[in-house]
Amino acid sequence: MDHAPRVPSYICLNVVQAAAQLLSASMIIYAYTRPRTSASSILLRPWFIVLVIAGAVERLSGLSLGVAMERDWVVLLAGINRPIALAEANAVLSRIDLLCEIAGASLFGILLSKFDPVTCLKFAAGLMSCSLPVVVFLTWLTNKLSTGVLERSKTSQPYCKTSNGEPLPDDDNKVDMGLEAIKHGWKEYMQQPVLPASLASVLLYFNVVLTPGSLMTAFLTQHGLNPSIIGGFSGLCAFMGVAATFISADLVRRFGILKAGGIGLIFHASLLTIALAVYWSGSLIQQRPLLFFLSLIVISRLGHMSYDVVGAQILQTGIPSGKANLIGTTEVAVASLAESVMLGVAIVANNVSHFGFLALLSLLSVVGAACIFCRWLLNPTDEQRSLFPFDPQF
Repeated sequence: MDHAPRVPSYICLNVVQAAAQLLSASMIIYAYTRPRTSASSILLRPWFIVLVIAGAVERLSGLSLGVAMERDWVVLLAGINRPIALAEANAVLSRIDLLCEIAGASLFGILLSKFDPVTCLKFAAGLMSCSLPVVVFLTWLTNKLSTGVLERSKTSQPYCKTSNGEPLPDDDNKVDMGLEAIKHGWKEYMQQPVLPASLASVLLYFNVVLTPGSLMTAFLTQHGLNPSIIGGFSGLCAFMGVAATFISADLVRRFGILKAGGIGLIFHASLLTIALAVYWSGSLIQQRPLLFFLSLIVISRLGHMSYDVVGAQILQTGIPSGKANLIGTTEVAVASLAESVMLGVAIVANNVSHFGFLALLSLLSVVGAACIFCRWLLNPTDEQRSLFPFDPQF
């Protein structure tokens, strides 16, 4: 993505993603028409193998599209030297993304309550097919209205070199090429000028407990909480994310991009610390302290999502456009690995009595993110000043 023309590659990836989604839907519909079999035999079915491959292709395409849009396109269209405009653009994109997630899940839930799964999948497939031409048209229109901004060349070091500056291995050795690509991506990631901000984002992915998700749902279910309250908790967390998109742009306007990021992380860590203190007090057997515990987590999402938006802008500003996709995808890979590690720990410590230990690990990751970012903020370098010349701190 760092070495291909922006518009054609973006359209091509959208086509690949839509095709993978349609193939996935077709395989699931086909599975519903077949006689039911045991779970172990499903793994060997051709349709299941195709479903897994299509899912992987769809995920990779979506990842590439997301990184390209967030780290490259938005920066060019809003202007890297216009921090307020860039903050507002990031906030609007995050807001639309969150609202679409909420609306999509709600719509599909309503459809599933009224129709059978096959009908719902056919509707989803039709929606995917209709949306692809719209996406292609809007991509072309964006390029036209931006008067060719997206056609600017990307200044980047040649990708045909290894991490040692030597030519990549021959095309025949795909394994060596893959390993060199990973090493090259990791090297560029570690050398980026805004590494502390990126590490803070990665550390937040270690928080898989004090956040809406399956582990929190299981914990609340064990406490006998009403399902409507559990659903309300997840819904409020989602809407806090939407509210944070409004707050983040205002924080950047008032305090500058760097301090806005620090405020978000400190707010998030502070409320989660209080929430964990409430948990360790042992009063969660009563409903009122339990609701207070959940309220603290809900409000803390304001800080988390604010940093999510502001942190993205810090990375957009500090990473050269020619390396935006390489460093961005490496960061996403590291973040996914961090989340997987924590989920693995949760699987090992699967007893509800271990929830406090997992919650402590989650809190330490958030506090660590805040400490790393604030230390970077309090000890600015000349490179940091040159990257953020419009920041009030400098």
